[in-house]
Amino acid sequence: MNKTPHVAVVGATGAVGIEMIRVLERRRFPVGKLTLLASARSAGKTLTYLGTPITVQELTPDSFRGIDIALFSAGGDISRQFAPAAAAAGCVVVDNSSAFRQDERVPLVIPEINAADVRKHQGIIANPNCTTAITLMALYPLHQAFGVTRVFASSYQAVSGTGAKAIEELSRQVKQIAAGEAATLEVYPYQIAFNVLPQVDSFLPDGYTKEEMKLQHEGRKIMHHPGFRASVTCVRVPVFRSHSVAVSAEFERPVTVAAARAVLAKAPGLEVVDDPATRRYPMPLFTSEKDDCEVGRMRMDCALENGLAFWVAGDQLLKGAALNAVQIAEELLRD
Repeated sequence: MNKTPHVAVVGATGAVGIEMIRVLERRRFPVGKLTLLASARSAGKTLTYLGTPITVQELTPDSFRGIDIALFSAGGDISRQFAPAAAAAGCVVVDNSSAFRQDERVPLVIPEINAADVRKHQGIIANPNCTTAITLMALYPLHQAFGVTRVFASSYQAVSGTGAKAIEELSRQVKQIAAGEAATLEVYPYQIAFNVLPQVDSFLPDGYTKEEMKLQHEGRKIMHHPGFRASVTCVRVPVFRSHSVAVSAEFERPVTVAAARAVLAKAPGLEVVDDPATRRYPMPLFTSEKDDCEVGRMRMDCALENGLAFWVAGDQLLKGAALNAVQIAEELLRD
């Protein structure tokens, strides 16, 4: 791999695409050249990278000639259409959509957990679901130490996980309600301001949503743990940025709060924020725009035989998307 690669960001004008550009800047990723790609509607717009304006180009099947790494964040349909063409052109795709996550030929990677899987790529590497990534940042170190068997979890997912229009909708509805006006709906089927929606993604025949099954399916692949089970309820909450997850995890080997805290204190990309006496615990307010996830509210689970309850929060636009993608690109340069 070229040590100063030609990098493309696909979906450059979206919320995650913009974060990808910022993360490349902030981490001083050795970009030889940066190409920004988006739909015809966004082509011609200008974004800035390291103080230099770059014009966004229209994404086409021929966009990837000479590009070494392409960070995709434009949705599953675009990834399915263009990622194979990019790989065929010799480019390594890091895809943020769900399109290839369960493809046996495609590594699904969180670098702090399974960085070695990057070397198995055949042109495409998948970024995990944002809630999965944030949860596993705390769960995997515990799995290594105690052997997780199953989890019960509830997510509290920020509207920015839906996109820029959802952020605008929450902001607009708050202003409308404060002014005594009716909230107008565009993105969500119900008012999101001062409300929570117990549906993220579409429902499956068994009553779970697609989003809720991702922790189990993706967790098995990332942790190399085929017997892992996860019963999850995903909830959209009126928070602009950063997801939180309440987890009750059951383990094979004896676990204590002190032992868990010691394990998590050494985990990369994770900060223990856990002092109930001084009301210190992870919150979206303090994890937004922060690279590391935070874990706290650790306690023995009173409903499981050998279980630990904890609360983890992280910025889903960063560790749940853009940061993780750039970290995967950094792994590619280690070859």
